[in-house]
Amino acid sequence: MIKGISFLRPAGSRVVYDRLASFFSALGFASGVGWKEESSRGAAFLAPLGNLEFVDGEFPSTADVLVEVTGLDVVHQAAANWLRTEGGDPEAARLSAITQTHWKSRIFTAEPEPGFAFSFWAWTDPLRGKPVAVEGDLSAAGMKFAIVVARWNAVITERLLEGGLDALLRSGAKRADIELVRVPGAWEIPAAARTVANVGRVDAIVTLGCLLRGETAHYEAIYNEVARGIGQSQQETGIPHSFGVLTCETLEQALNRAGIKAGNKGFEAAVAAIEMVSLRRKLEQGGAA
Repeated sequence: MIKGISFLRPAGSRVVYDRLASFFSALGFASGVGWKEESSRGAAFLAPLGNLEFVDGEFPSTADVLVEVTGLDVVHQAAANWLRTEGGDPEAARLSAITQTHWKSRIFTAEPEPGFAFSFWAWTDPLRGKPVAVEGDLSAAGMKFAIVVARWNAVITERLLEGGLDALLRSGAKRADIELVRVPGAWEIPAAARTVANVGRVDAIVTLGCLLRGETAHYEAIYNEVARGIGQSQQETGIPHSFGVLTCETLEQALNRAGIKAGNKGFEAAVAAIEMVSLRRKLEQGGAA
């Protein structure tokens, strides 16, 4: 029945409110819905895990709000950068150094505004309380791949192909172990991928294509069938298929995802294929590293 827990702190002024919101945004917190009414407004910040704890004995921090993070040094640097950028002095704002605790963790406290102190901490053992996961490695040595790429929207798909080849070759795959399959458009990708998977010559298939909403009235129908076909081929053949088919509103958005601004999705799809082959091999060997 319990859905969530919120801690409300009155900011006291518009300036303090804006600075605190800016501080937590700079540290990488996900923004919540918040609210804005005539008499008040609220900035919400979300975390994947929340705890309500009561302490009997030595208190673990000088602040009553503790935030667990995975990269404490990065967060500490982000806090220091924010203070310098916003015109504050880290010493005056009481940004403490990172210290070791008696409970096998590291911690620091930041007070971006007087009266608003927050402690950030991380376990010295990153696996504490967590199961050791079986994960794939990013070495493609000894693996064989197929890249199925659409010719339609070639200005985009050729960039995706370059990114995919770069990822595979840079990770140790041999050029002779990469089979390139070209198809007319995104619609034909699932059929070609299924044929390659059935032949059984490769360990994984990278699918690359691009669909732009403005070019066809049946954009959703094509995308849904392409996604379904690729997923079905993967499930029924057992060969990993990575998904590098862009679905964008405009050509500009597609270019950004093909290496201009937002990374190269062809590169990312190839990396995912490498990891899935490695993971599959480990699982087949009983989870051995």
